[in-house]
Amino acid sequence: MTTAKTRWLNPLLAALLVAGVQTAALGYMIESRASILRSGRDVLLKTVPVDPRDLLRGDYVILSYDISRLQPELFKGDTPKQSEEAKVYVRLERQLDGFWAATEASFAPLSPAGDSVVLRSLPFTYYPSSALSSVNVEYGIERFYVPEGEGRTLEEARNAEALSVNIRVDAKGKAQIREIAVNGSPVYEEPLY
Repeated sequence: MTTAKTRWLNPLLAALLVAGVQTAALGYMIESRASILRSGRDVLLKTVPVDPRDLLRGDYVILSYDISRLQPELFKGDTPKQSEEAKVYVRLERQLDGFWAATEASFAPLSPAGDSVVLRSLPFTYYPSSALSSVNVEYGIERFYVPEGEGRTLEEARNAEALSVNIRVDAKGKAQIREIAVNGSPVYEEPLY
């Protein structure tokens, strides 16, 4: 026999359960990003010119990097023989100028070595050809959102090759933008939360 009290409690418990699951999912997304920023390795990258605006999220700067276009000579190991969803693992090493550059790439995970950092690309569709050509990849660090009207300054600095991006990379090869600098001076620093 159901009473008015139990009929009222069931929807309330369901609503609380849904709210709890949504809150946990949101907390997980925020913490996973923050954990990379808190404990990942710092890597300084050069940017190359591109263009931007997202109607839903506002102004942003499109960032492209030297390490976004991987030359065939960087690849070690086997390449996929047919079209497939793939990830590329890229070994980065610090150069004399302080920036990091790709020194090795592979379709298979790379083991840590020395003071290098291994960065993992986002999944993409790989189409093999008779000869390995350069491979364009993204790492999830290709957009940086800024307050409305402030993107133009960063675009100009990027196009003048005066913009640098400091990222943090976790042990799994996932990256987050930590800081944007113009001529070496920080202009935006990403907060943990």
